[in-house]
Amino acid sequence: MSESLLQRRARLLGPNMPTFYADPVHIVRGQGVWLWDAEGRKYLDCYNNVPHVGHCHPKVVEAICAQAGVLNTHTRYLHEGIVDYADRLVGKFSGELETVIMVCTGSEANDIALRMGQAVTGKTGVIATDNTYHGNTTAVSQLSSKKPPIGGYAPNVRRVPSPDSVRPLGGSMEGQAEVFAGHVARAIDELEEAGIGFASLILCPFFANEGFPDLPHGFLDPTVEVVRRAGGVIIADEVQPGFGRTGSHWWGHERIGLAPDVVTLGKPMGNGHPVAAVVAKPEVTAAFREAFGYFNTFGGNPVSCAAAMAVLDVLEEEELVANAEEVGAYALGRMREIHHPMIADVRGAGLFLGMEFAGEGLEPAPEFTAQVVEAMKARGILLNRLGRHYNCLKIRPPMPFSRENADQMADTLAEVLDGMPA
Repeated sequence: MSESLLQRRARLLGPNMPTFYADPVHIVRGQGVWLWDAEGRKYLDCYNNVPHVGHCHPKVVEAICAQAGVLNTHTRYLHEGIVDYADRLVGKFSGELETVIMVCTGSEANDIALRMGQAVTGKTGVIATDNTYHGNTTAVSQLSSKKPPIGGYAPNVRRVPSPDSVRPLGGSMEGQAEVFAGHVARAIDELEEAGIGFASLILCPFFANEGFPDLPHGFLDPTVEVVRRAGGVIIADEVQPGFGRTGSHWWGHERIGLAPDVVTLGKPMGNGHPVAAVVAKPEVTAAFREAFGYFNTFGGNPVSCAAAMAVLDVLEEEELVANAEEVGAYALGRMREIHHPMIADVRGAGLFLGMEFAGEGLEPAPEFTAQVVEAMKARGILLNRLGRHYNCLKIRPPMPFSRENADQMADTLAEVLDGMPA
């Protein structure tokens, strides 16, 4: 009997290599918001934010191929590509975010951001939420709650409770902002008293992995006051909400009313090509460059910059940020028309949407949520789940997602839930 693809994968890539779904999908082709498996079955992609402007967008493909056919090398040679892209990218930011360091992954970007905090403050203490994810380097993996590091969390890391829509910190949505800021203030005091000192607060301004609670503009104002008073650096991880994902704004930090010192970018930046960046205030970048001898062989190479530039072109030419706002609002409205006793909340912004499931007494229902995900996949809709208890659907499709796509997703979700017991 021949070895299956899953068996080969386990043998060659090692055990526990993650896959989605109980019966993983063997994807062989993508176009726009669609994916096809090896048997020719077509799926509506309601999950992947990496192909931000759509799977295999011809303009991005053309840009990559054209530049690869001319030159691809590192940034110790001069080339217009990296400075042209950096100039255009910082034009998408307000305030003093005017310098760019190009890298290959969001993990690398967040690793640099933490070192920027150290360079500015001379301290090493980091604060993150207790249900976050910022990447896979040794430094940023210390912030993850899913797989606690061997030997325990480093002494310079503090993790504070994350905000929540269904079970708000302190018991009320109105008081949650002050409660969150209080946790940050206590973590700062702990780091200072331990002799470590406070360097940085890092967070996703959409709190995506925390379950993207519905938070008002200005929610982080009390937290910003606490951090500024302590002399810390604020890092906004825009890998998930960035590049117009939330519809109303290009960046998640603008939507929530946060003015960070450092912003990190990744996944959607090159539409699947591995490119990422750190955008920071000039004085922050200068401090980092002085304190660390940093160079990235592949970061900012001409092909990566061509891919990233093409993504900006498509976002603007096809008005995809406006599309995310309009279609996202429509999809959210359709989802709110669905009724089932297990639905605890429906929320989201732009094309980042979710439905949280809970049982009696708002007890999280991760098993029920997993069944919904599997049933949707069986009907040709790919989505997944996230949150502290993995009881919230994660709907995050490519930006060309249309009203027709939203109807297909919502109609299928209604059918699935109609067939599931309370």
